Amino acid sequence: VQLQASGGGLVQAGGSLRLSCAARGINFGINTFGWYRQAPGNQRESVAVITSGGNTNYSDSVKGRFTISRDNVRRTLYLQMTSLKAEDTAVYFCNVDHRGRSFWGKGTLVTVSS
Repeated sequence: VQLQASGGGLVQAGGSLRLSCAARGINFGINTFGWYRQAPGNQRESVAVITSGGNTNYSDSVKGRFTISRDNVRRTLYLQMTSLKAEDTAVYFCNVDHRGRSFWGKGTLVTVSS
């Protein structure tokens, strides 16, 4: 299983970014995927999750600002981030639990300047 996240960058507070995560080596459509983030000095935390049926769940800190989605044809996971805040600065990772193992992408850095 390979997960490749992209789309991070430097953005001003209030701006938007869209992250992508391309998945290989997995039956994409039947799995639950998630976005996590880790800020310097902090533990990795869950940001958003999407099930195979399209049900979503968000952390309270991003609810109403971030949207997780998936394209099963393109085998790609997305995270649309709007109204970004300085505290959203972190490395963002995509994740899937598959056959009892947890797989992580390499991460993409999002920096929000205030």
